[in-house]
Amino acid sequence: MIRRILVANRGEIAVRIIETCARLGIETVLAASAADLDAVPARRADRVVCIGPAPPGQSYLNAAAIVAAAVETGCDAIHPGYGFLSESIVLAAKAREAGIVFIGPTAAQLAGVGDKLRARELAVAAGLPVVPGGAAGSIEEAEAIVARIGCPILIKAVGGGGGRGMKLLLDPRDARDAIALAAAEAEAAFADGRVYLERFVARGRHVEVQLVGDGETVLHLGDRDCSIQRRYQKMVEEAQAPGLDEALRARLHAAAVAFGRALAYRGLGTVEFLVDAERGEFYFLEMNARIQVEHPITEAITGLDLVAEQIAIADGRPLRLAQDDVAFAGHAIEFRINAEDCLRDFRPSPGTVTRAVFPAGEGVRVDTHVEAGSAIPPFYDSLVAKIIVHGQGRAEALARAARALADCRIEGIATNLDMHRALLADAEFRRGGVDTAYFPRFWRT
Repeated sequence: MIRRILVANRGEIAVRIIETCARLGIETVLAASAADLDAVPARRADRVVCIGPAPPGQSYLNAAAIVAAAVETGCDAIHPGYGFLSESIVLAAKAREAGIVFIGPTAAQLAGVGDKLRARELAVAAGLPVVPGGAAGSIEEAEAIVARIGCPILIKAVGGGGGRGMKLLLDPRDARDAIALAAAEAEAAFADGRVYLERFVARGRHVEVQLVGDGETVLHLGDRDCSIQRRYQKMVEEAQAPGLDEALRARLHAAAVAFGRALAYRGLGTVEFLVDAERGEFYFLEMNARIQVEHPITEAITGLDLVAEQIAIADGRPLRLAQDDVAFAGHAIEFRINAEDCLRDFRPSPGTVTRAVFPAGEGVRVDTHVEAGSAIPPFYDSLVAKIIVHGQGRAEALARAARALADCRIEGIATNLDMHRALLADAEFRRGGVDTAYFPRFWRT
């Protein structure tokens, strides 16, 4: 039985994991960099261990240091959160070699879905539709794909994720240079120069389905719409996807579960789809084999604690729910509050928070690691808080969001709060069901 967990992450997700562990009576040890030893998660954990200097490559991305910290502090398990090494086969393998439970899927599942090309093959084998395109093992193969499916085309790094490693190709005459550049950048960023090509769908919606599995049974926990993105980075998410045809929603859920069953999936995972809502079609994009930033909106509509479910599965317990036990109540929206200056092309804004006042009240939840006096280091992701609202329907959730965003104050650093307030007032957003082309159009107006 898991009694002590090493939390191998930082920021709000570290606080989130620590809170669930405290509720379950599980001790936590926070693996923190030198820059985070005085941060809020460090004060919430039962114990803190320094795993290295501030740069992520010397701390949060150092699998050997993380496993050594878990061994030294007598931890039974490692929770990697999201980002950093959350989908690392190396961390999972090293943990198991040390006799420590990795809270996540198996190494084989991580290998299968972590490689985008392999995941695409697995999806096809499971009967899921994929975006036209394919692997580009050479410039000549890539040019053949461009000639076959035409531009615009998205060039994706096989080792990329979270919007990183993507390039849009608009003119086939630029294919050779663009693909060579993308491969070079992928090699530099991910130590994997492989790229693949997919037809770019300009007016699609990004809809994802949350899965949970114990290795035998796989359930879906509904869907989320993540179409509001800037440079492929999600900014606002909703559960469930607004305005989606119910027959199409059912097909998405079934496809995600079919993929999870084909993998005999164990743990939390999210299957991401590109939805052509006008044609009623969808395509498999990828699977994220971890908890995601937007998990609270699924928790809001299902009443489940997904971190607790993760820990139970890692502990070897079977799912306690059947699909019919999962009920969906109301509508939830999450707003990501980032330390960035929207008026200066969303430039990062590290510094010290001098004042932090977060909203509260019925249907409002705030996940954060920030308070007055908190330092926002320049080394990490700019997320400082998530404001999650939940109502009986979308209209009530929007009303609660307006009050919550109005009440929120973060001073000392620039944030995107004003951008979210403007977004909330926009008629197109309020109607719901926007596509991935919406945000760049909105922010220009």
